[in-house]
Amino acid sequence: MHHPFAEHIDLAVEEQRAGFSKLSLVVGTRHLNPHGVVHGAIAYAMADTGMGAALYPTLSTEQICATIEVKINYFKPIVSGRLVCVTELVNRGKAVANLTSKIYVDDKLVALANGNYAIFTPGKSGV
Repeated sequence: MHHPFAEHIDLAVEEQRAGFSKLSLVVGTRHLNPHGVVHGAIAYAMADTGMGAALYPTLSTEQICATIEVKINYFKPIVSGRLVCVTELVNRGKAVANLTSKIYVDDKLVALANGNYAIFTPGKSGV
């Protein structure tokens, strides 16, 4: 699937299947905040995109998903390297799914996110 925002931040999908995704991003100067650390929105975007990538293969052709909420914990500052986001589906109901993303730099866990996503058919429920 074409994803303009992911392309904008140089986010690459390495693996995607039902209930699982693996994304990566090589840190560049454009990802840094004024203090020389990767902006938290980059890790958040990786988790949010990874969750969608893991969930989409579980949907029927007429369904889509939308983020309800994502909680993220940042453990270590990121200044350089290759970020890898590994996402797994925790639970998928009829209308809501829960997923977890782990973000690593050089095999060190730097952030952990958990999110809930609405599953729906556009136009069917007033959306």
